[in-house]
Amino acid sequence: MGSHLTEKLIRDGNRVTVIDNLAHGKLENLSEISDNKNFSFIKHDIRKPIKIEGKIDYVCNLACPASPRHYFSIPFETLETSSIGTRNMLLLAQEKKARFFHTSTSEVYGDPKRHPQSEKYFGNVNPYCLRSCYDEGKRYAEALIYIFRHKFEVNTGFIRIFNTYGPKMRPDDGRVVSTFIRQALANEDITIEGTGNQTRSFCFVSDQIRGIIKMIHSEEEGPINIGNPHEFTIRELAEKVIKLTNSKSKITKLPPALSDPKQRRPNIRLARKKLKWEPKIELDEGLLKTIEWFKKS
Repeated sequence: MGSHLTEKLIRDGNRVTVIDNLAHGKLENLSEISDNKNFSFIKHDIRKPIKIEGKIDYVCNLACPASPRHYFSIPFETLETSSIGTRNMLLLAQEKKARFFHTSTSEVYGDPKRHPQSEKYFGNVNPYCLRSCYDEGKRYAEALIYIFRHKFEVNTGFIRIFNTYGPKMRPDDGRVVSTFIRQALANEDITIEGTGNQTRSFCFVSDQIRGIIKMIHSEEEGPINIGNPHEFTIRELAEKVIKLTNSKSKITKLPPALSDPKQRRPNIRLARKKLKWEPKIELDEGLLKTIEWFKKS
């Protein structure tokens, strides 16, 4: 998602410095703008402080592995990225008198008992399980942002993202869209964890980026949900991918994932009201675009 945001900001005439430790990102995702005079790259882990010379208008924090497969394998790094890393980026924004933008997640709602989820819902999160390194890390980051805004008067804004997908996803990242597409294109079994009746709401990356940019350039504090309110079961997603790829894959079941939420759908009333934003790309169209990218990559 960071590469999509960077490309859009560069196309809009901004100067962008990307900071990434490349633990999960790939520089080739920025190949189209790597020679642009307004683009620069610093390999750095935001868990360590950083000094940047010159004026900065916006500090945008998208750092943190988002795939369970990844954050299960590096739980300490995940927690520290959302805690120490977020604090370092807030300190940078404070120093530069810049607006701080942060991507939080629908995972702060946990396995929700309220449906759909609005920003006023406090969530139902298990603080003591393998998934907690991501969920609680993101909740901690939101608490940090509150302190920096209300105690230190840093200009902050953050959104909560719901299941972004699209081109440039890693085929091996373990998330359902990339996994199902990879399996379908290879005519392998589509593996569903659990019953397949658990639901998600999938937001195509171009819609997500529009929402991010609107939030960056606003004065809104947040949180604001940015996601597609159309809800699908995981089985429905698998069936769509099989149909759209003309695959011979069969659907098989695996044991349920750890602490897997049973349902997830955003209430986007605030996004419509405050940011004049709503998604445009429906699931079939977005899946086709993503499938075509997977075929070429």
